[in-house]
Amino acid sequence: MSSSRISAVTAIAGAAAVCFLIIARSHSTSHSSQSGAIKVGFQVGEYAPDFELRSLSGEALRLSSLRGKPVLLNFWATWCAPCRIEMPWLVELDEKYRSQGLQIVGVSMDDVSATQQVAAFVQERGIRYEILVGNSATADAFGGVRFMPQSFFIDSDGRITRATTGLTGKKDLEDGAETLLGGSAAQRLAQGVVPGDR
Repeated sequence: MSSSRISAVTAIAGAAAVCFLIIARSHSTSHSSQSGAIKVGFQVGEYAPDFELRSLSGEALRLSSLRGKPVLLNFWATWCAPCRIEMPWLVELDEKYRSQGLQIVGVSMDDVSATQQVAAFVQERGIRYEILVGNSATADAFGGVRFMPQSFFIDSDGRITRATTGLTGKKDLEDGAETLLGGSAAQRLAQGVVPGDR
């Protein structure tokens, strides 16, 4: 191969490498700027992203309408085995702390066409707290909700104080609920707060 051919091949290879680096860099820059533009408000200490969803009875509920009350927001689905284990614990927490102001809100991530099955599931298990029909936009606002159950503990100001992913334990849920309500029952009694005052 002549030296002029070697020079031409080297020049083409060099130009191709430069083009590749430019394209790769621009893709990386645009990707990072796009990911930086997406704001998800699921970090502890931030305000919970607001949303409006329909209940199983068809009534609209906006999360911000619960401002002033502590909220345990739970993403779940009927097909999620860990969710089925956790649900009786949430029912117990609702019975125990509802009179103290705790609002438990379940967001079903079942397919929208399965609303009747979700309603039957809820009735069978004696769930009295609010169940809403979720969607991907709401899940995305809370970080994608990739592993269920996923719970967010939201204080009366609307800030997320704690988040759990996957099956934790009944005590973890209860501790989170008591923190939202201002400490454990024993701590509140010691402070002279009578259960039901809140």
